[in-house]
Amino acid sequence: MRRSDWVPPIAWMAGILALSTDAGSAQHTSGFVLPALRWIWPAATLPLLESVHAVIRKLAHLTEYAVLAGLWYRAFVVGRRSPTIAVALTFGLSVAWAGIDEALQTLVPSRTASMLDVGIDAAGALLACVGAVGRPRLADLVTSSLLWTAMVIGGTALVFNAVIGVGSGALWVTTSAAALAVLARGRVAGS
Repeated sequence: MRRSDWVPPIAWMAGILALSTDAGSAQHTSGFVLPALRWIWPAATLPLLESVHAVIRKLAHLTEYAVLAGLWYRAFVVGRRSPTIAVALTFGLSVAWAGIDEALQTLVPSRTASMLDVGIDAAGALLACVGAVGRPRLADLVTSSLLWTAMVIGGTALVFNAVIGVGSGALWVTTSAAALAVLARGRVAGS
């Protein structure tokens, strides 16, 4: 496996690590998610919007680890590993990183570590691994789609937040990580 194959998943892991800080806390993400939800759904009550915010955060866990697994799988398959070994390594690394991510959150006062989140992260990685078995092109397509979606929606949210005057916090990190992963994947595919 070439070193350049490692760049996208390691960059994504760094983005996940950045979200483990105070900047990724529910308190901070609510600063830009709740105003966006109020704008989209003005009749919704605050408790309903907070519930939707919580669901969005859990879906973000699922998605970020599905992307991580897709990036690792691609790196291992490009490295000429058998698909079975690639899936095992991918799933193991993704779940290990989920555990490390949650453990690091115990060091941040505004964050709470949760085994439920590790389970959600593992489910995202498992979805990517199941999709990858025998279908590396499908895994590649899904990973690319998720990265492009994260980049476009993140960029749109950054512009929206700038217009309404709300800070974006960790969104700068995640959107940048998605954009870097898209660029790195394009560069690797071109070589």
